Amino acid sequence: MNWKTLEFEQLTAREMYLILRARSAVFVVEQSHVCLDPDGHDEAALHVFGAEDITRPMPIVAYARVKPGDAEDPDIVIDKVLTSPSRRGDGTAEQLIERVLNAIAQRWPGRTVRVSAPLGLRQFYEQFGFRKTEGPFLEYGVPFIGLTRSSRAAKPLVNGTRRERSGFTLGSIFEL
Repeated sequence: MNWKTLEFEQLTAREMYLILRARSAVFVVEQSHVCLDPDGHDEAALHVFGAEDITRPMPIVAYARVKPGDAEDPDIVIDKVLTSPSRRGDGTAEQLIERVLNAIAQRWPGRTVRVSAPLGLRQFYEQFGFRKTEGPFLEYGVPFIGLTRSSRAAKPLVNGTRRERSGFTLGSIFEL
């Protein structure tokens, strides 16, 4: 798998098209989120994604958008997080979040990070140091919660560390 972390201007037209296609396939088709996906936030965001054979019709297997904070709301926001159905449960989602958090630490050190996620993913995000800060609330008819990861609580997730989850061990991205 080829991982990329790119600003909007660095994305090729094909990469942006494939990202939008993957987001539509997961959020609009699979999860029935009726919304305008290209919402005007992509241009200022950092895009982190993993792709397999880029010549295939659906090569994006993991994606997250990272929105930098501003004067009104300084927190970094991770949204549009997805993994393709074929890669769920194989550690790809963990690799994605590790890459996202590493990119945030490099670009915006010391900043608080927020994410909204379906209630069922609480433990997934908690393994990365996130803690529930709001909710549950309904988004698209599904119970969601807001989670925050403070810079003080943030610990490195890489450098060969391993962590246990649901009875199996996950290696860090640098072991692949």
